[in-house]
Amino acid sequence: MTTVKEIMTTDVKVCQPHDAIVEAAKIMRDVNVGIVPVCEGKRVIGMITDRDIVIQAIADGKDGNTVHCHDVMTTDVTTCTPDMDIHECANIMSEQQIRRLPVVENGELVGICAIGDLARVNIHIDEAGQALSEISDPLH
Repeated sequence: MTTVKEIMTTDVKVCQPHDAIVEAAKIMRDVNVGIVPVCEGKRVIGMITDRDIVIQAIADGKDGNTVHCHDVMTTDVTTCTPDMDIHECANIMSEQQIRRLPVVENGELVGICAIGDLARVNIHIDEAGQALSEISDPLH
């Protein structure tokens, strides 16, 4: 059984709830990602995406230096655990139609598992592809 811990990214950049969204955007640019966990200490309280920033702030003409991450983040965060089987992780991604799951242990962020991480495990390419297909299907 391959676990999430074996494939997850552990060097995760995060934002704090009161950080300006421009700070989240800089992390996205610097790390080349479209989503950043929002944490209080090491506890995940939300996720902020590039789309959140654009749709909920920039498109309305709001200043990215004065709008905070907590103003636009998603607070209903689905997570997984490091000891979870990657098949179960892929199923969660598929069911929830999400491409990245924060990995939480004892209430603290320890990593992030992306659909691409699943695809790198050769025996699971078909399953990761199926999960991505279902995530990308707006009717699913």
